[in-house]
Amino acid sequence: MTLAPMTPLAAMPSPSTAVWQLGPVPIRAYALCIILGIVVACVVTEYRLRRRGVAPGAVLDIAVWAVPAGIIGARIYHVITSPEKYFGAGGEPIKALYIWEGGLGIWGAVAGGAVGAWLAARQLGIPLTVVADALAPGLPLAQAVGRLGNWFNNELYGGRTTLPWGLEVHVMDPDNPGHALRDDAGNPVLQPGLYHPTFLYEALWNVGVAALVLFLDRKLRLGRGRAFALYVMGYTAGRFWIELMRTDEANLILGVRLNVWTAALVFLGALAYFIRVRGPREYLVPVGEPAPAAGPAGDVSQVDLSAREAAARPAAPEGYRVVTEEQFEAYRKTGELPPEPAADDEAARAEPADDAATGRTDDDGATAERTDGDDTEDDTDPERADAERTNAGRADGGRPADRDS
Repeated sequence: MTLAPMTPLAAMPSPSTAVWQLGPVPIRAYALCIILGIVVACVVTEYRLRRRGVAPGAVLDIAVWAVPAGIIGARIYHVITSPEKYFGAGGEPIKALYIWEGGLGIWGAVAGGAVGAWLAARQLGIPLTVVADALAPGLPLAQAVGRLGNWFNNELYGGRTTLPWGLEVHVMDPDNPGHALRDDAGNPVLQPGLYHPTFLYEALWNVGVAALVLFLDRKLRLGRGRAFALYVMGYTAGRFWIELMRTDEANLILGVRLNVWTAALVFLGALAYFIRVRGPREYLVPVGEPAPAAGPAGDVSQVDLSAREAAARPAAPEGYRVVTEEQFEAYRKTGELPPEPAADDEAARAEPADDAATGRTDDDGATAERTDGDDTEDDTDPERADAERTNAGRADGGRPADRDS
């Protein structure tokens, strides 16, 4: 009787190189994955913002603020939660700025990016909740793409496994960052055994979270930031159990990894927000939208096509205001802006005064008396004629005072 070999029949390889030199410029796989993830998030967010009434290109204005703020926030979180690497014994504080060597915390990225997005949204006149809900499915997709950078870096893997998708992990060369250590024959050195590809688990989980947000957002028509809260709940639920599988160094609280506690607390906060906040999905119409240019007249040969194309390009409005879905659909079909609520209220208050029983204001600003049978007065009354001549000579334009006032 022979025992089956313990060596797995299949394994997932890891790249032995994560940095390529383009002349003097290093091209890092981790950075490329982060950039590609940002592009994916921008494309998804742009599409969803347009469907809610935001002018094309707004996502670029938001990204200019949100992306740098997110990277700064991610690095600050990493340094705060792992200070011994930079400020402990043998640490180098200057390396806290070496972002290209890795070390970004998703919690800080979301917090910093939210601050940047809020600043941009204020400038554009867009409610932050609209931006957050538009970003909700794009952000987990960006995280999924970004996790591939961990695969290139041979990092963030879990414990040992014999599963067919077990990961081969290289021993990285500390003197040549981004490259695997090589033996005397020039072959890359591998860690013994296979490991759980926890970065891949998280990437697949994030794709599922994006699908969940898209499905429930379409079914429930989420608004007021609830789609983003759903993303946060979905992501933290997965991060909780995936974090427990990781074996890389981390600070512990009561014997549990710090990010496990963070995931649990953030999940509870997002759940409370999702339950407490109610309201319909928000749609936007422009404020201060430029008037459309008049069509060309005369001979077609005299039309300036370059000017016509420039006029056809949409201009960003001064801001936006929130309307109902019905008002937004009517605006898309007719191009007519729905009336502002404040203007409606003022008109409703002014209408009874203009149409009072004592008179009605005509286009010239004069008051026409309403005749109701027995209340008809003689227009030839000399005393009334004198009063009208006196009112006509007043400095306020001649409008007579209301007789009932």
